[in-house]
Parts: sequence; C-alpha cells; structure tokens
Amino acid sequence: MQKVHFIGIGGIGISAIARFLKEKDFIISGSDIKESSTTKKLRQSGMKITVPHCTSAIEDPDFVVYSAAIKSDNVELIEARKKGIKCLSRKEALPFILEGKRVFAVAGAHGKSTTSAMLCTLLDGSVIIGAISKQFGSNMKYEPSENVIFEADESDSSFLNSNPYLAVVTNAEPEHMEHYDFDLDKFHSAYKGFLERAKIRVINADDEFLNSLKMDCIKLYKSDITDLKMVLRNYEPYTSFNLKGLGKFEAWGMGEHIAIDASLAILAANSEVGLETIRTNLKKFKGIKKRFDILVANEKFALIDDYGHHPTEIKATLKSAKEYAKLLGLEKITAIFQPHRYTRLKANLDGFKECFKDVDELVVLPVYSAGEEPNDIVLKDEFENAVFADFVKRDGETIEFFDSFGVKHKLSSGLVIGFGAGDITYQLRGV
Repeated sequence: MQKVHFIGIGGIGISAIARFLKEKDFIISGSDIKESSTTKKLRQSGMKITVPHCTSAIEDPDFVVYSAAIKSDNVELIEARKKGIKCLSRKEALPFILEGKRVFAVAGAHGKSTTSAMLCTLLDGSVIIGAISKQFGSNMKYEPSENVIFEADESDSSFLNSNPYLAVVTNAEPEHMEHYDFDLDKFHSAYKGFLERAKIRVINADDEFLNSLKMDCIKLYKSDITDLKMVLRNYEPYTSFNLKGLGKFEAWGMGEHIAIDASLAILAANSEVGLETIRTNLKKFKGIKKRFDILVANEKFALIDDYGHHPTEIKATLKSAKEYAKLLGLEKITAIFQPHRYTRLKANLDGFKECFKDVDELVVLPVYSAGEEPNDIVLKDEFENAVFADFVKRDGETIEFFDSFGVKHKLSSGLVIGFGAGDITYQLRGV
C-alpha cells in the first residue's frame, strides 16, 4: 500500500482528494495550520492528522501532496524535500489521482460547485467536489465506477490537469487573475485548453468568450429556459422551469441561476442517461452547504449562509433572497458581508459597493485576510451607509452583532443573509 501525506489537508478541495485515495486503499496522513471540523472528521475516519505543521509529521510517505495555500517555506515541505521524498502540488497530483477514470469535469468562476453537485445526483460515479453536498453529507463519494464527477479549479489552472471526458463551463468571468499575471488572453487560453481536452463540451453560451470559441459544444442560452417559477414547500425553496426541447424540471434552490446550473447539468447528463431518469434524480438534489444554506426559516425570520465572495455571485444570490423573502412574507433584508482577501476586495471594490445597494441594511465585518497583508482600503470610507461590526453571533433564532465599542445589536425578524468565504459561516452557525 502506498502512503501519501497531504500538507494543508483541511482545505475543501484537497480533503476530498485525500478521502478519495483512502477509499482506494492508500494510507493517508495529513497536516494543517489549525484544527477544524474537517481535520477532526478526517482523523475520525482513520487518517493520522497533525496540527499545526511540523517536521515530525513527515515520516515515510511515498509522496507528498500540498495545497495551493502552502508556501515554499513550509517546514514540512522543506523536510520532505530534504529527505528526497517526491512532492507534488495538488495540480501536479491530479493526473495520477484521476488516471484511468472517465472524468465529468465542471469549471467556471461561479456556479461550478452547485452544477457539480447537481450532476452528482444525475449520474452514477465517484464524486470529488469543493463543497459539502447535503445529499451525501461530504465533498467526496466513492463508487466502484470508471466515472468521476469532478469540480475543476481554474484558480491555479489545475483544471488543465483534470483529463476531462466531458467538460462543463458555467462561465469564464475573470477571477484569480494574479495567477494569470493579470493577462486576460492567458486566462482565456486556459479555459480554451480545458475545453479542448474534452470529448464532449457543455457551455453557458451567454458568456461572450465561451460563445466565441470555434469548437463543437452543446450550448445553453438563457432564452432556452422558460416558465421559470419559484415555490415554497415547508419553507424550502424550489425552482421549476422548462428547458427547450427537453420538458419541465424542478430543482432545489431559488432563482434563475439555479435553473441555469441545473440546465447545464441536465445537458451534460443527457449524453449518458435518459431524460426521465434525469428528471427523477434531480429531485434528490438538496443543495450544498454554504450555498444559499438556510439555517433558520419561519413566518417572521430567515437566516441564510452563503459562500458568495464575488460581486457577480452576491448579486445573483441577493436576487434569489428577495424572491425567497417575498414568498415568506418578510419585508426587510439585511446582508452581512465579510470581505475575503484584500486583493479580491481591491480588484472588485466598485462591484461590491454596487451589489449591496438595494438591501435594507448592510453589516460589514473586518476583512478575512486568508494570510494576505492589508492594503490601503478603509472599509468605513467605502461603505458609507453600512453598520460596521467586529463579529456576529448566533443566539438561537436570532443574530447578534457587536461593534468596536462592544455595543450589541439584535436581528430577530426579516431575512438575514451572510456572505463570505472566511469564518463568517461559523459565526452564523454559532460554532
């Protein structure tokens, strides 16, 4: 049995890969900078997990895999290289991990986790995604099948190593441009290369760049989706729609973007299974953790946790939140925003200010730096009408937030939705 050590194993994407290899009878160990619910669950599954990083964690693995967050001065990476152990970035490890598999790879700046999770419900196969599916309670599901549904990441161009049999691209909006030297041509070339590697391609053709590509693709246009309706069942949101030529479908979630993600998954699955199977299986989709994740819902108060950390995502989700509030009969919408990374905040500042304009109240938390150094942005100067808080706290079916003077405010009515890829999710959940 081969032994593999993962540095940064607590990350959502790399933990899924570790779980996948464990199911294939590899002996897995790993480490991370701090304890988390993920590291605890990995330890409970039988993996040897070390927190924080230390040289003693490098025992005798056959090779080491490290996440994109790990820098070259990491003590374990240095120790492994000193011992002559083969070290692979997550990107470099993908061809080995996915070797011999029929990969259904989903990429895009927005919607790829939801589309991947939907595709998981429609097709048989193993699953490696960057989110927790509520259907099977994990970011990985192992099946003795040649099929793998894989969420492919463009942030470090690792999607180019995903060996797709079928490739889905939800959109190609510029994101993570620092990896592409802020060169749009280089960024677009990566997406083109990803699609060229696939035998079957499904794209959102309303994306200007994707629609310009001269290659054989199954194209989805927004105009292909008609009769869009949102309904509630026991406070749970559902979107029904007609997809041109294929009939009526229904998916868990709220809004036009849910119909788009579902349609891309349907078009991808339709190359493998029949429409009636797709229609039935889509009803098993129950959303993914931290994507329009409804924590509380009743006749006077709703609390939602959302991973949105880019203006485009936030704008689409707020549109859905308004529809949901309307169906619940809730009048006031409060958004809680935790900016994620100083570089992203600076690159998209105007977009962030614009996307929150229509909420009734905006609460802004400090930037979640993800290890970055602060830049020259002063949040209080940019978001003039916002309420600023140091943190928020869940108290049963209410949310409390505290400013720098220790003054406590309480929200117990209306719809409250939190946005961010940092630790806001734990604050909203009272963890």
